[in-house]
Amino acid sequence: MKKQIVEIEPNSIAQELGIQPGDFLLAVDNQPVVDFFDFRMAQASEELEITIEKANGEQWILEIEKDEDEELGLVFESGLMDDMRRCGNKCVFCFIDQNAPNMRETLYVKDDDYRLSFLHGNYITLTNMTDADIRRILQYHISPVNISIHATDPNVRIKMMNNPKAGRSLEFLGKLAEGGIALSLQIVLCKGYNDGDILDKTIQDLSQYIPQGGGGCSLSIVPVGLTKYRKERNLAELLPLEADDCKDVIAKVAHWQNKLMAKKGARFVFAADEFYLKAGIDVPPYEDYDDFPQIENGVGMIAAMRHEFKNALVENADKMPLTKKITVVTGYASKDFMHSLANAATSTFPQLTINVVPIKNNFYGELITVVGLLTAGDIMSQLKGQDLGDLVLLPSCILRAEEDVFLDDITLDEMRNQLGVQVLSVNANGDEFLRSLLCNQ
Repeated sequence: MKKQIVEIEPNSIAQELGIQPGDFLLAVDNQPVVDFFDFRMAQASEELEITIEKANGEQWILEIEKDEDEELGLVFESGLMDDMRRCGNKCVFCFIDQNAPNMRETLYVKDDDYRLSFLHGNYITLTNMTDADIRRILQYHISPVNISIHATDPNVRIKMMNNPKAGRSLEFLGKLAEGGIALSLQIVLCKGYNDGDILDKTIQDLSQYIPQGGGGCSLSIVPVGLTKYRKERNLAELLPLEADDCKDVIAKVAHWQNKLMAKKGARFVFAADEFYLKAGIDVPPYEDYDDFPQIENGVGMIAAMRHEFKNALVENADKMPLTKKITVVTGYASKDFMHSLANAATSTFPQLTINVVPIKNNFYGELITVVGLLTAGDIMSQLKGQDLGDLVLLPSCILRAEEDVFLDDITLDEMRNQLGVQVLSVNANGDEFLRSLLCNQ
């Protein structure tokens, strides 16, 4: 159970005590440390005792007094998450199963770990959970927890996830809700599986977990993603959602939002932006997303960015940008929205020429139209030979988290060299997008 220390933060308590990289943490207050949450809870104490094993096998017992919010300065191998739980489901819609071949290994990892749900926003299914896990979540108040539901009908959920435990595991939801754990719930909508009346039942069943007065529980509906690799992998046939299917989902969401707002003071259920884009219906106004509880899941991103961009235009109307031409990269799903932002910018700042270029996803197939799954190869091949002007802007969600690397392992610098123009990544924030357009560098 010992945990290897790989780094000591400078000017920290650990450095003052002489702890070094390569040492091991054996225990805190005579208790072994299983993972990040054990260590975080123990570290919060003002007085604690840690047991360290040095590289030569010598053991140190160190008594520490510190401020409650002061950290020890220990950095561990694998971030104390070396026993990550893998997914035991075989979901009919799993995107990893339809991934392209010969990509980096991490893109094929199926995790189903409640700790990663808290740390990184990953969605879990509850199928590998035990009563002991639930007690631990409640003990440490690990909140929020992101949970993939898909359907509350046990038979439908078992069918979609190909796991006999899938029906029973939803029993844990009540315990989590009663313990005050915020639930961020998700439905991946698959035509013929969990749409129609099944969708209504799922929304109704899950609405029981809304706390009185709303907040602390939300449900997003996202469309299934279908790549061109499904056929060659002999995966179950899934039909793409058409415009009429998307309109039906939007109507259901509006119905339930009105009903639940009147009954419980919360809209609770939200449709991903992709439904509105495919249906040709404007996304709801900014105010209809409450506090944007599932914006990281593609719910309300357009409304938020539109709102931020509009305010930023007013605040920056007196700016005088240089005359320049800018190319904005986007996916086919969001091309009309990005055109609207570009037109608003050029109306206020006629010095700018903005060319919005939607990129066809040849890598995953034409059914994948969201910008976040574009590869550098597709972008470069479709921009090559065009007059890109002075600057190319692309959304940062295309890149690996905290790195300038695309899905196909091409770097941002390699793209700059290939295109022969400055290329910048921009967060999906309206204010930052406008500042990137106005930048005179």
